[in-house]
Amino acid sequence: MNELVLLGGLAVIAFLYAMVGHGGASGYITLLTLAGVATTVVRPSALTLNIVVSAMAFVQFARAGHFRWKVFWPFIVLSIPMAWTGAGITLHPDIYRKLLAVCLLFAVARMTFPAERVKVDPRPMAWPTAMIIGLVIGLVSGLIGIGGGIILSPILLLTGWADARTTAATSALFILVNSVVGLLAVSRHTPIGSSVDPLWLIVALAGGLLGSWVGARRLVDERLRQALGVVLFLAAIKLWW
Repeated sequence: MNELVLLGGLAVIAFLYAMVGHGGASGYITLLTLAGVATTVVRPSALTLNIVVSAMAFVQFARAGHFRWKVFWPFIVLSIPMAWTGAGITLHPDIYRKLLAVCLLFAVARMTFPAERVKVDPRPMAWPTAMIIGLVIGLVSGLIGIGGGIILSPILLLTGWADARTTAATSALFILVNSVVGLLAVSRHTPIGSSVDPLWLIVALAGGLLGSWVGARRLVDERLRQALGVVLFLAAIKLWW
């Protein structure tokens, strides 16, 4: 894959994911994997980019008043130790790609779920259920090298536990914490500094900053999100087969 195409792809992924409070790890992993980048480089690189973009997304959505601690904490409590555990497990490449493909389908659901169907007055959250969900998402996040927001977001929306922008703020911090934990776990075996291309960080930073501002302060074009959903769906099919 041409370097300019790769850089452009990373910037677009950061922009589109940040609009809905995501860090973009699943997109980075897919793009870098399809570009033939080694798995040992893909995981730490995706986590690093995820940390940068999700941090910006959280700041933007939190400053706009969309973060709710009571929605966030039940999911993160058990997710942290499981993300650490999962990051220490090395999967067979075929299993890794298929698990990533399944996770991309959650991202498709998040991108294409109509915001107008989300209840303005959220339903009461079942904390024990939320903690178990966080545990499972944390393990999957660690295994693949993502933050888990692409799985958490559709769950929050479909259960009615949060509206679209509270979901984005919650997912952004959830992704940030899990990504930091995952990167620390991966760094025990991989020299992180030598894995991440500085240009990847720069383009992701630019795309994430703009995307998170648009998502927190402006209306997100539904067609734009749905277009990303189609792209992710096709990527999931390619990864699976």
